[in-house]
Amino acid sequence: MKIASLLTAAALISLSFAGQAAASPASAQDDFMARLNALCGQRFEGRVVTTDAADAKFASERLIMHLRDCSADEVRIPFAVGQDRSRTWVVARTDTGLRLKHDHRQADGTTDVLHWYGGDTVDAGAAERQEFPVDAESVALFNANGAAVSTTNVWAVEVHPDRMFAYELRRPGRHFRVEFDLTRPLAQDAQSR
Repeated sequence: MKIASLLTAAALISLSFAGQAAASPASAQDDFMARLNALCGQRFEGRVVTTDAADAKFASERLIMHLRDCSADEVRIPFAVGQDRSRTWVVARTDTGLRLKHDHRQADGTTDVLHWYGGDTVDAGAAERQEFPVDAESVALFNANGAAVSTTNVWAVEVHPDRMFAYELRRPGRHFRVEFDLTRPLAQDAQSR
């Protein structure tokens, strides 16, 4: 009888710890989404901090991100490279974690051939950083459109409150990172609304 009671108590403790472990991924991702939402409506200037020669054009342009269209389940972040306003990062909840997609448009608003690519989180990440390995749909899109080099992409987004926001792309032989200064929000202008 004592052994059965001990086994039952051990099983309950084990289930309790398992429940806590299951709650922590959602907690880190909830905190991450809350950090994004806390910046909603604000615009920030950034700079390329990596030194890949392929990024010289980006590095020479004014880089502005604008967190807008925010909810607990999705945040849209238009990213302007100089006068090019064709890019929007979309971070959204899924049934299993978070997803990052890239909404790419032509100047007339039509979708680019490389549109809506990205990936899903595979673990809890942290409140300040989430990583998004390329998903199967994006691999197929890249392969079909001459961008096979991107089939191993891993994107990351970081939010360090009152300090820095970062967007990053990594794959073998490639590292691109832009950091935005959260201590200096930009004034709103008519063009950014």
